[in-house]
Amino acid sequence: MTTRRARVPTSGKARTRTDGKAVREARQPAHLDGDAPAAPRPAGANGHAPPPSPWRASRERQHDREVKREAVIRAAAHAFNLKGYHNTSLDDIAAALEVTKPTVYYYVTNKEQLLFECFVAGVERIREAFREVRDQDIPARDRLHAVLRHYARTMASEFGWVMVRVEEQDLSADMSSHIKAIKSEIDQGIRRLIREGIQDGSIQQCDPKMTAFALAGSLNWIAHWYRENRSMTGAEIADAFITVFDTGLQPRRGTRS
Repeated sequence: MTTRRARVPTSGKARTRTDGKAVREARQPAHLDGDAPAAPRPAGANGHAPPPSPWRASRERQHDREVKREAVIRAAAHAFNLKGYHNTSLDDIAAALEVTKPTVYYYVTNKEQLLFECFVAGVERIREAFREVRDQDIPARDRLHAVLRHYARTMASEFGWVMVRVEEQDLSADMSSHIKAIKSEIDQGIRRLIREGIQDGSIQQCDPKMTAFALAGSLNWIAHWYRENRSMTGAEIADAFITVFDTGLQPRRGTRS
């Protein structure tokens, strides 16, 4: 008995079977598992496309991880602000993000570290303000105003509660020491701008230490009373405080005493 080899069709045209039914030969897809075909890469000198960079995918994954980590920190800060540190569980934070508790553990090791990361996220906004004004060719008083505005806005944000209450929590000795060092850094930065303002004549003679305490103390208190959806925004509160700091309570010219 002679076996006839089946012909492999070279096109997708329909052919008629002996039973009269028409079928279409399916071509082998150019991509598998439902993935869209990759865009053609530019050819090199030898006509072959260069291999894809393994670092590109790594950078994209790292960026994606940072975005999700920031979301975890912001959700935790909001929860701490709403319920307090001890009354907030990692389950609460996971539920707010609509993820599982192990997902939260992927970004932090425990709740104490999460509290610390919330504190650092808030402080970093103030640190950024110091960096922005460091090389600006303007009077030190104006640079101080810029820093204090960032400070006030941070206190009115979801990070404010953590920044003023963090040391009241049951933290490890190492964590507490680290937090105190960061707070001292901010305090010294404010004192430095005050001293520079005295030197350039934009700030009147005063005690830099006591003045820094007064400024930071009043701004820190914003976190105790400010709530979202109030009549003033964080930026408006910052401007109001700066006006008081800058002019004090002295009457203006032309007004009655």
